[in-house]
Order: sequence, then C-alpha cells, then structure tokens
Amino acid sequence: MIKSMTGYGRCEQIIESMNICAEIKSVNHRFFEFSLRIPRSYSFLEEKIKKLIQSRVSRGKIDCFVSIEVLESEQCDVSINEPLAEGYIRAISEIAQKYSLPNDLTAFDVARYPDVISIRRPTLDEEKTFDAVKPVIEGALDKYIEMKAVEGKRLSADCVSRIETIEQKLAQIEEYYPQTITDYEERLRHKIEELLETKPDEQRLLTEVAIFADRVAIDEETVRLSSHLKQMKAMLLQDEAVGRKLDFLMQEINRETNTIGSKCQNLDISRTVVDIKAEAEKIREQIQNIE
Repeated sequence: MIKSMTGYGRCEQIIESMNICAEIKSVNHRFFEFSLRIPRSYSFLEEKIKKLIQSRVSRGKIDCFVSIEVLESEQCDVSINEPLAEGYIRAISEIAQKYSLPNDLTAFDVARYPDVISIRRPTLDEEKTFDAVKPVIEGALDKYIEMKAVEGKRLSADCVSRIETIEQKLAQIEEYYPQTITDYEERLRHKIEELLETKPDEQRLLTEVAIFADRVAIDEETVRLSSHLKQMKAMLLQDEAVGRKLDFLMQEINRETNTIGSKCQNLDISRTVVDIKAEAEKIREQIQNIE
C-alpha cells in the first residue's frame, strides 16, 4: 500500500543506563531532506541515523529529534590548571592592593574562572552507542511509517474513487462523440441549402464530413487516457514509493484531456472535459502528498 509523506512517530527506552528518546516527523518534499537534532557530544551518530531512516523512507522533509540522558554518573577526570589559577590569584591580589580594595577571594571564586577547572569525560564508543540508540530510532520509525501507511490508504482510496469518476466521464465522451459528426453534417447541409437554395451534392457533403471526422477524431486520445487511468490505479495498489511516477502520469492525463477538449466542439463533451479536469486537479493535489 502507498504511503503519505506526512507522519509522526515517537519512541522512548532505557538502554545501557541511558534514557533515549527519538521523535520523527515529516512533511511533503520533492526529494529526501533530513535534519537531525541531537546532543553535541553524540553528533557522530548523525550519518548512521540518516542512513537508517533513509533505508525505509524514500522522500519527504524529515526532522528527527534524539535526546540521550545518562542515568548513571560517569567516571570523569577533573583537573586543575594550576598556572592559570595562580595567575588569577596574583592578578586579583594586585588589583586589591593597587586600588585599596578588600581581597576577599575564595577558592570557589577562583574555580569559577574560565578554564581553571576542566572536566574530561570518557571517550564514547561509536558502535556501542549506536547499538543502544538504533532500536529506539527503529521504534520511532515503525510508528512513523504506520501513520504514513494509514494516511496513504486514505489518499489511495480517494484517488481511486476520482479515477473511476473520470473513467465514467470518459465513457460519456465516447458516447457523445458520434453525435458530434452527425451535428456537423446537419449544420453543413443546412448552411449549403440556405446559401445555395438547393440540395447539396451528397458525395461532396460526405467528403467534407469525412475530413471533419478525421480532424476531430479522439479515438487515440481516449484509448491513451483510459490506459493512463488503469496504470494509475495499479500504481496506487503497489507497496513502494510511486509518488514521482504518479506525478508524471498525471501530466500525461492532463495532456490527453486537453487534446480531447480542443478537438471536439461539442457542448456536452466540453462540459464533460471540464468535469474531468476538476477531478484530475484534485487527484494531482493528493498525489503531492504521496511518497
């Protein structure tokens, strides 16, 4: 079943003493566009997460949010930059002495100055960290794709319904078409009799009617249009990304419909062509949401 490009999924799990939460959402886009928000210290995971999502999503503007909270305290190495601390103390003492100010400096004050104390956390293992994050991303992906499938099913049903309406309208056009030739023959006969006040030459009249019929023939267009509609219905039942193919096919359907409308100067056909265009435009709008 086809999928919509709009969806949302969220998953949260505690893995390897980390509370990991992932959210995925997307909107329509012609291509695959990916954006990730993740704590800076885990930015090395970006490419792996992108590939994981792209393996299951072909296009759309995807935003992914990942938060990672370490539940157990890490073994951190805290060190003091002694020369820098001594420099701060000496400078402050000189300021106090020069300007006759009280020197009430405390150890806490010195520790707050930039770069006096540095904290070195253990190096993160890329593979081990990704192995912990991966099932959470996949959980969010499952829910995200499930929502896309539900919306895709609705889009597919709506498009198929409108295609069937167009097929009915096309059948009406095929019924109206022979009347177009008959009406032309009657108008031509009447005009000749009115101008010449005599009956027209039947052979010449039939020749003119035949030329007109060839000029306004829509057999090829109706056959192609019918074929495009059947092909579109088949695509809407496929379990793969067909949005771009559907968009191209929609252009062909519009082209054939326009040709039919320009060839036939029949009021009933013209009205029916307008109805087909209205349905085709609604299908085109829905297709923009299909992955």
